[in-house]
Amino acid sequence: MKYSFSAFENGFVRAAAASPALRVADCAYNAQQIIDTMRTHAANGVQLLCLPEFCLTGYTCSDLFLQATLLQGAEKGLADILSASVDLDILTLVGLPVRHNAKLYNCAAVVCHGELLGLVPKTYLPNYGEFYEKRHFVPAMREAECIEFAGQETLIGTDLLFACKQLPDFVLGVEVCEDLWAPVPPSCRHALAGATVIANLSASDETVGKADYRRALVCGQSARLLAAYLYADAGHGESTTDMTFAAHNLIAENGSLLSEARPFAGGAAVTELDVSRLQQERMRNTSFCPETSGYTTVEFELRDAEISLTRPVSPTPFVPQDTAARAERCELILRIQAEGLAKRMEHTHAKCAVVGISGGLDSCLALLVAVRACKVLGRDAKDIVALTMPCFGTTRRTRSNAEILCEALGVSFGEINITKTVQSHFADIGQNPESYDVTFENCQARVRTLELMDYANKNGGFVIGTGDLSELALGWATYNGDHMSMYGVNAGVPKTLVRHIVQYVADTCGQETLRSVLLDILDTPVSPELLPTAADGTIAQQTEKLVGPYELHDFYLYYVLRFGFPPAKIYRLARTAFADKYEPEVLLAWLKNFYRRFFAQQFKRSCLPDGPKVGSVTLSPRGDWRMPSDACNTLWMAELETLQAD
Repeated sequence: MKYSFSAFENGFVRAAAASPALRVADCAYNAQQIIDTMRTHAANGVQLLCLPEFCLTGYTCSDLFLQATLLQGAEKGLADILSASVDLDILTLVGLPVRHNAKLYNCAAVVCHGELLGLVPKTYLPNYGEFYEKRHFVPAMREAECIEFAGQETLIGTDLLFACKQLPDFVLGVEVCEDLWAPVPPSCRHALAGATVIANLSASDETVGKADYRRALVCGQSARLLAAYLYADAGHGESTTDMTFAAHNLIAENGSLLSEARPFAGGAAVTELDVSRLQQERMRNTSFCPETSGYTTVEFELRDAEISLTRPVSPTPFVPQDTAARAERCELILRIQAEGLAKRMEHTHAKCAVVGISGGLDSCLALLVAVRACKVLGRDAKDIVALTMPCFGTTRRTRSNAEILCEALGVSFGEINITKTVQSHFADIGQNPESYDVTFENCQARVRTLELMDYANKNGGFVIGTGDLSELALGWATYNGDHMSMYGVNAGVPKTLVRHIVQYVADTCGQETLRSVLLDILDTPVSPELLPTAADGTIAQQTEKLVGPYELHDFYLYYVLRFGFPPAKIYRLARTAFADKYEPEVLLAWLKNFYRRFFAQQFKRSCLPDGPKVGSVTLSPRGDWRMPSDACNTLWMAELETLQAD
């Protein structure tokens, strides 16, 4: 069952770009088609509807645009649409010709609850190839002017914005077709003036290769403007005298294509726009400098609605769902990690690089990266020293996998059994070896780091850290133990992605022994192996049973760091993404756990070793995330307490 929640409360607007059927120059028929389309989409919870350029008359009317009968028919058709919209809770954009001061304008009419909020004329009129718009129309005026049209007093002009009273983050700017294709589209000004959503009423004819270019334009403009972009294209019904139209409707948000009605498919693009996310993006981007001079803002009202998201909410936001894209991502990350490590090895004139190898995922990835770094430098893999340091919790399986992995990769392998050293340290500090507390665990982690550091010093090398992004977020590392190294190659890679990178290497290495051991490492439960093994010799301490599923924590981490979403919104997104896997109370419990650990463990992140940034989320104090170690989580936890896991 789909999970529904308040749209406006969480910053969402359901939007559609559609292409109603039409007859060229039959305004009464076209008006009725538009009304029917409005009613259908309003009934489906759509709150913003963009229709094509000249959908009231047809784009291909040519010299009929100069006929008073057609112009009067269009005005009458808009009046009928206004009347029909009174009881519809939807903001609609309708394309039509408008006569003003003895000139003709190609306009978008903005309609809501029976009110004509404004008319936005087209700025750039194409007059090349198959287009002859300057034969009939004049370019838009920027500054708004008063006009009486379709029985109402309203404004006409390019510099108009339309703002929702109930959701202040929802501000609409409008442009028409060619405006997007111009070197500096009007939407650039609209966005700087505050528009988070741009709607484009278009009649773009179809030619070979044009759909790809159109799609790229829409996505690119939405990325450049940190905005949502709706593109409604003319379709079936236009005259085919010399052009064909495909109803290629598109909706993009900040560079991502959210919904598309492919050419000639005859459908509508429908999705939800996350306008609060867009405002968050603009707030953090200091290159985005608002400029509101000359703009007039018209307010409108819409009722909030309960919605179930139709836009994709991936349960693994760090991991691409597409197989080819995922493989490309894994290869790129490996290259970034290897190049960063190679530079550090080169700069420090390291004779060797030392890795603590446990037979687990993180140390496995660090070792794979180290081998790649040696290839970048043209050095022998034997310059990588992998040390296994068994103690109370080391299992035969992980110890064996560590050795097999090192042999398959051709690195130097050694063992330092730290059991006696740890026992001696227990005696030094008076630790009861039968008390399996945090001191029991951390002593082992710190001794391992001590051995690695001193070995590296003795041999003119440095220690490669293995901890990943997810562990840093949760503080799942021993301070000045595995928390510390001389270069942390995995610090920017979340646990869910670590798994896929290792799988990618297994799939592409072309070496059966290496592939086999990598697959067994992937199949091994994640564990620090700091507690004695079970009676049957298997791992007794499984990380995810203690801190929670990493797929949930990575999901939470992504939305906390990347977008700064509040806990309530993250919880509702998780309800959507994991609807078929986790009960609501489980999601909420681990979200609370995430916030507790994230705030409490900042002191570990404030003094991290260097490491390469690989994605848009990083916790390095020299990178994207800085917070005081003494910050309180009171506000966040209070918001979580208001949520019900119903």
